[in-house]
Amino acid sequence: MSHSSKEMISFFITTRCNLDCIYCYTNKGTVKHQHQTLDWEFAKLGIDDYYTTQYKRHIRFFGAGEPTEEIDLIEQIYRYAKKKDKATTSEIQTNGCFSVEVADWLAQNVDIIWISCDGPPKIQDEYRPMLSGESSSEKIDENIQRMMPQKHTGIIGIRATITNRNYDKQIELIDHYSRLGIKNFWVDPIFPSIGEKVPVGGNLDMGRFTKHFIQAVKYAYDNGLTYGSILTCNFDEPGEYACRALLPVPHLTSDGYVSACDMALFGEDANHMDIFMYGKWDKANHCIIYDEKKIRTLRSRSLAKILQLSDSPCAHCSVAPFCRGYCPGEVVNETYDLFGCKKTVCKPVVNIFDSLSDREKSYIFSHP
Repeated sequence: MSHSSKEMISFFITTRCNLDCIYCYTNKGTVKHQHQTLDWEFAKLGIDDYYTTQYKRHIRFFGAGEPTEEIDLIEQIYRYAKKKDKATTSEIQTNGCFSVEVADWLAQNVDIIWISCDGPPKIQDEYRPMLSGESSSEKIDENIQRMMPQKHTGIIGIRATITNRNYDKQIELIDHYSRLGIKNFWVDPIFPSIGEKVPVGGNLDMGRFTKHFIQAVKYAYDNGLTYGSILTCNFDEPGEYACRALLPVPHLTSDGYVSACDMALFGEDANHMDIFMYGKWDKANHCIIYDEKKIRTLRSRSLAKILQLSDSPCAHCSVAPFCRGYCPGEVVNETYDLFGCKKTVCKPVVNIFDSLSDREKSYIFSHP
């Protein structure tokens, strides 16, 4: 279930959002991208191209904004993909704040539902309030309680961002949502917004995060739950590639580009994340033009190539086959180098790997 084996096509549905998260890493609110929605014709072409490959028939809804703000488009894409291959599976990463009608549709149709929230409620409402300023935690809890009885197969999980405010509340996070029926948890340390050097609220103390993360993993597994992180997403097996971004598999952006990475959301933005933009929609000629040179560049970021670099810390790391150079999106964002190293995670990755049992390193799902 390693991250690099998560073959899928992702749709960055819209920049519209009903929350006002204080640490949002996207620039969805800029004039250029405000209220921007993925074009159906582009989405259709993307599915047509993807379904000619041998990759898994898995579709995923994501975005700079909240995907369910355009639920009609989600349903349209879902129906088209299912018509092409009825075995198609589906996934969404959502903020969990939607109507009861949307909750029912997701529970009955989408196989994997990841709800982004940072609970307990006091933390969630501080970091991820509604645009109106109202509580978002109450709506999330209501929707989880509505969806869980309908979810006979698949997963509803929690994906939380960990900051200096909640690094020591990871077990509280587990307790709160497990009482609502959640069994799968994924937490990622906060990272800087695109182009920034420091995350909102300051750099997370990774030593403190690691200590509490290990405790939370063991607590979760002792209670029949799973608990993982971007730091551990490849712990289940050694391999060459850190991420699906290096295959690459398509992520269709709301401004008409094909990205390889969740962190590269807009092709129109000329910045250091452009290395992940390997395709563009040609509306006039009804096709997608792919950049073969960029595809080769992304595929070159293998563990073998990283180990050949004279200054790579990976060459002396016993955990390198299970980290594989770490998340390429975070690495490029913070070092401006596809073959760079995010040194702040090196020691935590090793400490976590050495502290977990084989059972605690395995998942029933891939990284969200």
